[in-house]
Amino acid sequence: MNLKYHRYGKAKVRVLKKLKRDGMHTIKELDVQVLLAGDFESSYSSGDNRLVVATDTMKNTVNALAFEKLEEQTEVFALALSQHFLEKYPHVSDVSIETSERVWQRLKADGEPSPTTFLASQKFTPLSVHATRTETRLTSGIRDLIIMKTAGSAFADFHRDEFTTLPETQDRILATSMSSKWTFAATPGDYNKTNADILDAMLECFVTHDSPSVQKTMYDMGAAALSRSPEITQVNLVMPNLHCLLVDLKPFGRVNSDTLFVPTDAPHGLIEATIERGS
Repeated sequence: MNLKYHRYGKAKVRVLKKLKRDGMHTIKELDVQVLLAGDFESSYSSGDNRLVVATDTMKNTVNALAFEKLEEQTEVFALALSQHFLEKYPHVSDVSIETSERVWQRLKADGEPSPTTFLASQKFTPLSVHATRTETRLTSGIRDLIIMKTAGSAFADFHRDEFTTLPETQDRILATSMSSKWTFAATPGDYNKTNADILDAMLECFVTHDSPSVQKTMYDMGAAALSRSPEITQVNLVMPNLHCLLVDLKPFGRVNSDTLFVPTDAPHGLIEATIERGS
């Protein structure tokens, strides 16, 4: 018998760090996953654990390096964490780091930002690092960002057959819980600023472009991100429909003309695309 593939690690390592700068606090809250691959076959095939890095050791490493290295730019910490495992353990050939960050927004009082109080929004930002001894791949992104267009969205001229009942429309609500990730080919001056610029470019496109379909909208959004940031090489978007179905009020003697809807997410259309730079 051959062991075709293996890797292992520690998931759901949660850390929250309070950063202090000139009396202003910043919260960094991460959910970290570490996966290692390398010369671990003997632990599977013969029960020899001498080269196994315990997953508890991985958890402790995340905590120690978060204490030392986690600052405003999560990417810098994740890269340092991946390099630590490669440098510390010569039998490790492949490290995958994934983080999901809860975004804490600063609250205001009397119009001024508070230095020490925060609101946890529903926005989470994913990040992944895949590092080997020859290359490192870094991806940042956004998850479950709910956006909506109440005008400027259509869906018509699609293929029809005996099972098609969906009517064509030139005016519909387009709502989605967008997730996106982008791959860095170069190190930007500031990851946080670059990530914000990329997201701004996509959202500006969502606002200003009329949408003939979700497919065309996500393509335009990915192209806008690539145009805005030369440091990234590709953008992946996943945009499931959050359907808004018109409520039939005719039984009650009322005409519902594009006013009242039932929001639903099941079942929903699920659209995904990856847009990359041309060669």
